[in-house]
Amino acid sequence: MSVEKVRTCEECESDVRSYCRFFPFELETAENAIVTLSSGEKYIDFLSGCGSLNYGHNNNTMKEALLRYISMNGIAHTLDFYSTSKKSFIETFKKKILSPRKLDYKIQFTGPTGANAIEAALKLARKVTGRTNVIAFTNGFHGVSLGALSLTGNRANRAVAGLALHGVTRAPYDGYFGPQFDTVQWLDQMLTDPSAGIEEPAAFIVETVQGEGGLNVASIRWMRALRALASKHGALLIIDDVQAGCGRTGTFFSFESAQIVPDIVVLAKSLSGFGLPFAAVLLAPQHDVWQPGEHNGTFRGNNHAFVTAQTAIDNFWSDDSFTQSIAKNIKIMENALAKLQSATGWPSKGRGMMQGLCCPTYEIAASIRARCVQTGLILELCGPCDETIKLMPPLTIEESVLHDGLERFSEAVLSVGNLAAVSAPVRSKECTTTLE
Repeated sequence: MSVEKVRTCEECESDVRSYCRFFPFELETAENAIVTLSSGEKYIDFLSGCGSLNYGHNNNTMKEALLRYISMNGIAHTLDFYSTSKKSFIETFKKKILSPRKLDYKIQFTGPTGANAIEAALKLARKVTGRTNVIAFTNGFHGVSLGALSLTGNRANRAVAGLALHGVTRAPYDGYFGPQFDTVQWLDQMLTDPSAGIEEPAAFIVETVQGEGGLNVASIRWMRALRALASKHGALLIIDDVQAGCGRTGTFFSFESAQIVPDIVVLAKSLSGFGLPFAAVLLAPQHDVWQPGEHNGTFRGNNHAFVTAQTAIDNFWSDDSFTQSIAKNIKIMENALAKLQSATGWPSKGRGMMQGLCCPTYEIAASIRARCVQTGLILELCGPCDETIKLMPPLTIEESVLHDGLERFSEAVLSVGNLAAVSAPVRSKECTTTLE
């Protein structure tokens, strides 16, 4: 990117911009996992729009379907009017996603962001139960609108609210105090004791993999125990699958391996399949107590997203061939990270195709990221202090490109790691806001 172009963006765009600060180049074209700059340089994308591009950039099948729809003057914006593309999406989603998993959720189309869908889920849970308290977990990230921000754990994110964030009780996530501490049992005891000081909850909200909180993974045992706990105390279980859903962990929903049925599921990011804004709340039929218009949003009828979402489901989720392909890529990532863990002593984290390496300090992680950018690899940091390097390539990445990207990452880790004076994992930088 030329100095003049950088100056234009720096002068005209708000200081809130973030990703461009460590990747100050002009992106121009992209195909699957390869991003091409205006200079012609090519980069491997291990960020995938922070989970919004699970099927890669500009998938040809989705692109052709969208162009056909536009060329026939297919309606673009419909609020919540009925439309042909919405009906087709609902039919496809029910037939190929819900029914095979024996799920009977109703679908609520919200404003087209994960945060707006989270807001809807919170309002619905409180309306269903008549309670106000929601239990969220340490290192959780659910968005930065005020309701979602009250659930988010990161101190720097929360500080920007400008007012007190109420209505949420923070509980320790699975493994927060180590593997021997049963946090669900602790919660049960606190909720059972009428003098413990915790209000009866309307809901528990949780990510099965904490994408921004450091790639912490909830165990199957813990998820099942949490499901049982919610039922015992008359609360709803909300799964935030905004980042971990749509195949990112190897199955369409991230909770499938636990064989649980949440009361509410929140989807966004890769739901459209093409990087278009689209979000939805899946809710058990008995919880559909909304009155017309109680939660709405101008862009809840994004028909272009309906078209690409239906195409993505038809193309990737009609049989198990895609899940088998993801499983192969997961194994490749696990093997590469296991070698790095052995070489550095730094723990690998995550599940599925959202994995990473936890560095001793933010400075080391940032140096590795900078080295990756130099070698043509785009990725990001996460965790309470941005100490964890997160790898999120497209699920559709070619095997050769995945190997290439992992080799570049490994070279960066080893080159920086060999220079770092690594002892105990001390965080030498004050924790700052993780990116979304």
